[in-house]
Amino acid sequence: MGFWTFLEAFLLFANSLAILNEDRFLAPSGWTLIEIQRDARNSLKGQIIGLIHACQFLRLPLIILNIVIIVLKLFSG
Repeated sequence: MGFWTFLEAFLLFANSLAILNEDRFLAPSGWTLIEIQRDARNSLKGQIIGLIHACQFLRLPLIILNIVIIVLKLFSG
């Protein structure tokens, strides 16, 4: 497994976190920003919630990075 495969896996993981809907998926499970404000921010759950919301906040750079990766894959094969 090379660096390129690791980069693609990281991009797919970030995409999966970015498309999670807070109202339909995260709120019924108790994984909202309100939960992180009540609980400790340094807990594992708080860190995961922060990661999910960071990926959702950075959707535009993820879209641009997806386009770059797709174009590179088209030309490199």
